[in-house]
Amino acid sequence: MRQKMVAGNWKMNGTTNSARELISGIKAGLDGPSAEVVVCPPFVYIPTVATEIAGSAIKLAAQNMCDKDVGAFTGEISGPMLKDSGCEYVILAHSERRAMFGETDEVAARKYAAALNNNLKPIFCIGETLGEREQDITEDVIARQIDAIINAEGVASLANAVIAYEPVWAIGTGKTATPDQAQNVHAFIRQRVANLDAGIAESLRILYGGSMNPGNAADLIAQPDIDGGLIGGASLKADDFLAIINAAG
Repeated sequence: MRQKMVAGNWKMNGTTNSARELISGIKAGLDGPSAEVVVCPPFVYIPTVATEIAGSAIKLAAQNMCDKDVGAFTGEISGPMLKDSGCEYVILAHSERRAMFGETDEVAARKYAAALNNNLKPIFCIGETLGEREQDITEDVIARQIDAIINAEGVASLANAVIAYEPVWAIGTGKTATPDQAQNVHAFIRQRVANLDAGIAESLRILYGGSMNPGNAADLIAQPDIDGGLIGGASLKADDFLAIINAAG
């Protein structure tokens, strides 16, 4: 039985005070959740959040990382730094990194390898744009993106990773994939992995990352291949985030 996961991606939002208030609100509302709860603050607030969640069930993730461990890479943050700061997970290849910062499948695969080498668990994002969906090439895009990490690190590496399906057309637009649309892609991802290793596929957690909110979380998470959510805007409000956690069981 796969444990559900609800991960809050704060993106480039917050202050020290708001981070403390948000964590305080989440902790106050958690009541022995069966889902794994993860928060993903901006780099500069990782130490603050690490202190605030100490002793709780909340796990810590970063939003990105460099594919190098050390060196002259001004402005970058490495895997060893994240591990040293208390991170267990790291988001990789988010659609915003791909679209706004030009991260290719090859770059994503290198970061994935670096995360695993530093005992960080990747939350690896894949997904299609509106244009790609309209061209009916969603499965081609998804296959290419997941094959990039499987070809680089092997299907067994997914035992230490989480996949997040992001329909790019449903992020920040107010649109959301229907439960059936989301389930179809999640099922395709799982089958793609199952073609190589059925056991890995069965245990692999696949999150939905397309504007999940308190109003749609229960219907989405009820789908057989949707194992939780990578939450954007709704993760910035404790009550909304808690409602999604509760929807995950």
